[in-house]
Amino acid sequence: MAAASPPAGGTPSSRDGGGFRINWTAVLFMLPAMLLLVGFLVFPALYTLGLSFDRGRGGEFSEFVGLRNFINLFTADPNFLRLGFPPSGALWNNVLWVIFYTVLCVFLGLLIAVMATRVRYEAIIKSIVFLPMAIAATAIGVIWSFVYFPDAETGLMNAILGIVGVGPVAFLGSPDTVNWALIAVGVWGSVGFATVILSAALKGISTEVLEAARVDGASERSIFFRIIIPMVSLPISVVAVTLVVNVIKLFDLIYVMTRGGPGTSSRVIAFSMYQEAFPAGRFGYGAAIAVVMLLLLIPVLVFNVRRFSTERVTS
Repeated sequence: MAAASPPAGGTPSSRDGGGFRINWTAVLFMLPAMLLLVGFLVFPALYTLGLSFDRGRGGEFSEFVGLRNFINLFTADPNFLRLGFPPSGALWNNVLWVIFYTVLCVFLGLLIAVMATRVRYEAIIKSIVFLPMAIAATAIGVIWSFVYFPDAETGLMNAILGIVGVGPVAFLGSPDTVNWALIAVGVWGSVGFATVILSAALKGISTEVLEAARVDGASERSIFFRIIIPMVSLPISVVAVTLVVNVIKLFDLIYVMTRGGPGTSSRVIAFSMYQEAFPAGRFGYGAAIAVVMLLLLIPVLVFNVRRFSTERVTS
């Protein structure tokens, strides 16, 4: 019997004389993307990693210091992390953002999505909630700087508080309130994203399942917690991970609204990296902060990819 001929147009895995035939056409098409990936992702990441072990004067390798930048970062820099009660520093502020910003965005997004499906003007509600997503983060920062302005003649928030005899409150001028005020702005700007994604996931739940639960006597609360949330758990985790990634690399909102102030009370990791590397000229120290930020992102991304690859978006 004649041997079967190999398929036309060899692939990278097709054998030729005991070896592998390279599909040069595929390589040619992949080359531009690979060059961009290496030039704008791989090389900068490796350069930053190497610079984190150096003093990094002028952004160049000048004096190898080993782990000194990392040791100082966690033990001798209260602007990055100060243990005690209450803890403070850029790392702690990011923890606050991860917890409250993510939870509030997911909870409010799911709540609005569920409630919007029960009214006829669902599209209008989702359009209004999603509107802040169309505004650049810098513009959001400028808008809310005026909203929080302590003068009641300028600041909308203090004008409202003045009606009930409260204020004025320096929302962005006090270490006790600045982070909560900024988190509220972040939630306002991102809850529309969670609403739209989770609303699309809710559309994938069969109405027969919900109606059967109602016929069996399940309350709306039981349906929400025991049916809706488990069936959209994967979209919820994807939205949560996306929000966590946004928080870890948060910079523009802090830069526009507070510049890390008052003092250093509203600094986050990305802002600290910028502040140490460019205005302060400590590029090695800034690179160490960037490496910490990368190490925080890796497990979050791995978790998201692994779960998304093993489960369907909706049950």
